[in-house]
Amino acid sequence: VMMPVMDGIAATKAIRSSDHPLAKTIPIVAMTANAFEDDVRKMREAGMNEHLSKPIRITEVLKTIRRVLKTSGGG
Repeated sequence: VMMPVMDGIAATKAIRSSDHPLAKTIPIVAMTANAFEDDVRKMREAGMNEHLSKPIRITEVLKTIRRVLKTSGGG
């Protein structure tokens, strides 16, 4: 969620508010050490579809990818 120019929440809001045809439906998954309930709530409110807390397990990444693709119609 923390990035050099814009944090993930701001980036998600920018993507979701874009006029691009996929802006509302493209899956966005947070991969962060921020795992407190309030952090996750803010990410969801910004428009993120899922949240993965570090340390990341590959099995959880794969399950999450499958889930968001199924939900978004991409898989």
